[in-house]
Amino acid sequence: MKKKGPLQIMFLGTGSDAGKSVIAAGFCRILHRKGYNVAPFKAQNMALNSFVTMDGKEMGRAQVYQAAAAGLLPDVDMNPVLLKPYGNCKTQVILQGKVLVNDTAEGYYRMKEQIFTRVMESYQRLRHRYDTLILEGAGSLTEINLKKSDIVNMEMARAAGAPVIVVADIDRGGVFAALIGTMKLLTPRERKLIIGFIINKFRGSIDLFTDGIKLIEKLTRRPVFGIVPYFDDINLPEEDSVALHSGRKGRRREGADVRIAVISLPLISNYTDFDPLELEKGVSLWYANTPEEILDASVVIIPGTKNTIEDLKWLKEAGFIPVLENLSKGGTSLIGICGGYQMLGNEIRDPYGIESATSRIEGIGFLPIETVLERNKTLTRVSGRCTLDGIQGEQGKGVPIDGYEIHMGKTTVFPGTRRPFIIESKEGTEPEYEEGAVSRDNLVWGTYLHGLFENDLFRERFLIFHGRRGSSGLSYRAYLDAEFDRLAAYIERNVDVEHILKTAERYR
Repeated sequence: MKKKGPLQIMFLGTGSDAGKSVIAAGFCRILHRKGYNVAPFKAQNMALNSFVTMDGKEMGRAQVYQAAAAGLLPDVDMNPVLLKPYGNCKTQVILQGKVLVNDTAEGYYRMKEQIFTRVMESYQRLRHRYDTLILEGAGSLTEINLKKSDIVNMEMARAAGAPVIVVADIDRGGVFAALIGTMKLLTPRERKLIIGFIINKFRGSIDLFTDGIKLIEKLTRRPVFGIVPYFDDINLPEEDSVALHSGRKGRRREGADVRIAVISLPLISNYTDFDPLELEKGVSLWYANTPEEILDASVVIIPGTKNTIEDLKWLKEAGFIPVLENLSKGGTSLIGICGGYQMLGNEIRDPYGIESATSRIEGIGFLPIETVLERNKTLTRVSGRCTLDGIQGEQGKGVPIDGYEIHMGKTTVFPGTRRPFIIESKEGTEPEYEEGAVSRDNLVWGTYLHGLFENDLFRERFLIFHGRRGSSGLSYRAYLDAEFDRLAAYIERNVDVEHILKTAERYR
């Protein structure tokens, strides 16, 4: 008797931001709680929020949190292709965790056959390790102008033989055209893989939509498995910058002890670094697009970016530099993370044209460092201690931290400069060295370390140093785990999960 393959469910959307990633994460947690050995998979992701795995490989954040929902450590096979746009119609292509090439969209599409072969390698490895796979697509499943280059939507569904549930965002309007039109645009062979729909982000009384459900089911001959009401009180990491542009991230709170402004760079990356701060009591964190929006901050953060030189030009042209200088003189703390750290130095050079046609640019000049952008990308996980004044803990031993680095540059720190971190472990080895840089007055510091604020003790000491009264006791990882449970319960209340599982079983 032929052995059955894994149970598979693939979520595709009628458009971007329909909620595919969140629904997929919810199903990862639902099936994990039911005892399934489940893993997420997305063939191709386009996002500037990324993560470094334990073996030093880069992948998209969406599959990182989906893996966590499934009770797993992230693995690049869960997201074999990551596309990171960096301006001028160029994209960095990450294949199975490592940089393949920097190219245009046209150049990337010419590599489809080569890349899809590697995608299927990753898929097959997961297929043999897990009894259940939750697959996710990207954007709209019926981008008919891009169909020949598709590796993530119907082409992936066909290759995997995976049953597809189409997720539609009713909050945007036009849900009937989106679902019925989608079915019309699919080929007869593709339609055979569509098992039904989930309507997401519904507002109002579902009872008033009963006739709408009947019409959709009649015209498509597919069931509506559920209607998920709109929610904004379950907090999960965001996949890309859509949440920033839509205003879902960051908000000012009146009377907050600590006021943190994160500068919203045009090519901002890894802003999920600041999610733990946003959750803290007594903290107001917002994303600033203009110099005027940082004037009342007690802490200003220049975050990571996919193009340091071009975003530094934008900072200068937008008038941020004199405002930052005045704030620093007045006692406001200034922090740079990754690309933001590079900007705080004296100069940045790009001799190989990695990011820009500009080969050299003068930095902001707050830290005695210089950076050269190099061809090889640093991807590594580290752990160590923070030795910043006021944060280092009892008897100055240093607060334990862990994090990860994702950057193209090599930074030289001038002799005699104080360093904020001591790295004690790097990908399993134990080389002790200093990292980052601190200004003489202790008001400005920078580091390459992402994920710093996920460290509970470090975050607590940081906030108390900057004026927060008392401790919140927030454990960020425990908080996220509880949010996955809340998401799973919410979906189960509104979606016929058992109907989906029974239908998907027929495709094994």
